[in-house]
Amino acid sequence: MPEIGPESDVRFLSGIGPKRAEALAEVGIRRVADLLLRLPFRYEDRTASQPAAALEDGADGAAAIVVESVRVRPTRRPRLKIVELHGRDASGPVRATWFNQVHLTRLLTPGRRVQLFGRVRRPSPWSTPEFQSPRYELGSEGVDDAGGTAGGQETSDPGAHAGRVIPIYERLGPLTPRQFRTTLHGLLASGRAVGRGLLPASVASRLGLPGRLEALRGVHFPASDASLDELRRRRSPGHRRLIHEEFFLFALGVLLRRRQDRVGRSGAHVFTVDDRLRDLVRRVLPFRLTGSQREALRVMAEEFRSEVTMRRLLQGDVGSGKTIVAVIASLIVIHHGAQAALMAPTEVLAEQHFGTIHRLLRPHGLRVVLLTAGLGAAERRAALWSAETGRADFVVGTHALIQEGARFHDLGLAIIDEQHRFGVAQRQALVERGGGADLLVMTATPIPRTLTLALHGDLDLSELRDMPPGRQPVATLVRAQKDMREVLGLIRSEVRAGRQAFVVGPSIEESEHLPGAGVEARFAELTEGPFNDLRVGLVHGRLPRRERERVMSDFAAGEIDVLVATTVIEVGVDVPNATVMVVEHAERFGLAQLHQLRGRVGRGRDPATAVFVTGDRPGDTARQRLRTLAETTDGFRIAEEDLRIRGPGDFLGTRQWGLPAFRVADLIQDADFLRAARDDARAFLASGEAGTPEGQRILDHVRAVWGERFGLTEAG
Repeated sequence: MPEIGPESDVRFLSGIGPKRAEALAEVGIRRVADLLLRLPFRYEDRTASQPAAALEDGADGAAAIVVESVRVRPTRRPRLKIVELHGRDASGPVRATWFNQVHLTRLLTPGRRVQLFGRVRRPSPWSTPEFQSPRYELGSEGVDDAGGTAGGQETSDPGAHAGRVIPIYERLGPLTPRQFRTTLHGLLASGRAVGRGLLPASVASRLGLPGRLEALRGVHFPASDASLDELRRRRSPGHRRLIHEEFFLFALGVLLRRRQDRVGRSGAHVFTVDDRLRDLVRRVLPFRLTGSQREALRVMAEEFRSEVTMRRLLQGDVGSGKTIVAVIASLIVIHHGAQAALMAPTEVLAEQHFGTIHRLLRPHGLRVVLLTAGLGAAERRAALWSAETGRADFVVGTHALIQEGARFHDLGLAIIDEQHRFGVAQRQALVERGGGADLLVMTATPIPRTLTLALHGDLDLSELRDMPPGRQPVATLVRAQKDMREVLGLIRSEVRAGRQAFVVGPSIEESEHLPGAGVEARFAELTEGPFNDLRVGLVHGRLPRRERERVMSDFAAGEIDVLVATTVIEVGVDVPNATVMVVEHAERFGLAQLHQLRGRVGRGRDPATAVFVTGDRPGDTARQRLRTLAETTDGFRIAEEDLRIRGPGDFLGTRQWGLPAFRVADLIQDADFLRAARDDARAFLASGEAGTPEGQRILDHVRAVWGERFGLTEAG
């Protein structure tokens, strides 16, 4: 048998073998290191048993008893059998029950000593305490935590399972929690399988963290004096070591990828600012910039003339003015004869960006073209020709910008909008269309700092925290469907005053699961009923592009009073005269999406109102989301709350790219660790420690396994 190390295949471990290894691989455990880093989800104090008479109702307890009798009690349900044990200790009787564990009658025989662990039921002080489905230990014949035997005979060190604070694990494929604990106990006894740590000794020493072997032993089999509270909060010295080490390796890989991605700038792509450019910017600007917009542009201007290409994330709240910052950054590039391109995730958003940028730049002799899959053949050929020959100064499009046939004459700046809807590979594909263009990534959905570091650690961050002049705070109301008459009355009064409104629904058509949610039916109902004297428009993603453009143009021009829509109007729509946003079935939307929709109003001088209308019986989580929206309009605070409610996976969406797969660390609970680990990784690369043999070992490990380990593109 080969020497067992952290990279060894788990099939070589005693008691596992090829079949169990195959099942373990399906839950992400292939190597010994994977096994060691599958940490307990809770801990149980088995250091001492209590007298039976002292067991309390509703509490977790432990009692060492002698079995008096055990029987199977039938029930009215043919497949349900209850195993009932009666036993006692010196202080009195104890009862225990299990469901469908008939084999226990062969193990828990009269006269046998057994230790029980679990939740106690004792309705009154004089009733017999009862353990319900407890875990148990049998002296010399071990059984697993689910009631099965550990291979029919005792094969483990009893010290792994009793008389101490015991780790409790989720069942992993074919391994029961007890078998898993037994395997770990054997691996950690010698320590040879753990391998050398990957956190620099200087970092561990400065933070007072234990070595890797000591950390793993402390997490899986805590010492008798370990703090149960720290273990349960994942803040024991061992937990802190493993969390910091994992975040350190992740941050180091991100920084290595960042170094690789920052290509040297060619002389043709050094962009500076002169008086002619400043004059052009003043003529293009529709309003005075905010402080954070000016700061973002100042930093970008410095990067444009630096020795390496720019890689920057521009993050801002709804209506904070990201698009105008991107346009001005593009002017710097265009002023030097290069091109800019903006890639949006949907045709609707690309069309809206095209309209905005075209209106800003065309009066100054600059040429903007649109390139999407929805263009006709002739339009597409013309757009491709303009981009390739350099006739187009600014190209706006969708994925069509990176598909076969799309080329640029000299792409100087690649802009990605709504980055979370694109993958790293797609982002890189657009950059490479310019042979290493500068990159500006924008997101209209504020992302909490922790997720920003995890998802975009290879990008420098600019945040737009203040709002452009003229933006009005939006009053937020939460109403039930029964209040719809009042809501429609609000819309009518605003239209009577010369203003406009949105009515948004979650779907295009009706469905049996969500009656009344289709915007087509709502449009028909409003035009034939309460709004039959108003000008009502309809827009959704299935309409032909030209029809969508016509409706949106009519609404922007004030020729439509009420626009009924799906979330195609979530971002990029700017109609200052719109003062009411009604979202029906608001419980069906996420916090960030509702905040985006609210941001479509309040863009003019008049006060604005968002009304979130719920369907029947919204759940607790939906009510919590709506309460948050009613309390604040701060998108960054909303994003933090959204992350707290949903967790990182749901916050980003199960189909999103780029969320790292951490084994030990938690992006929400351990946010401070990530920030500290990133600082440590930067200091490590800047110090002489990275050049030592130990430092090179850590760097070689990250380069070899970083991409596979975190489920991301390799560091190179």
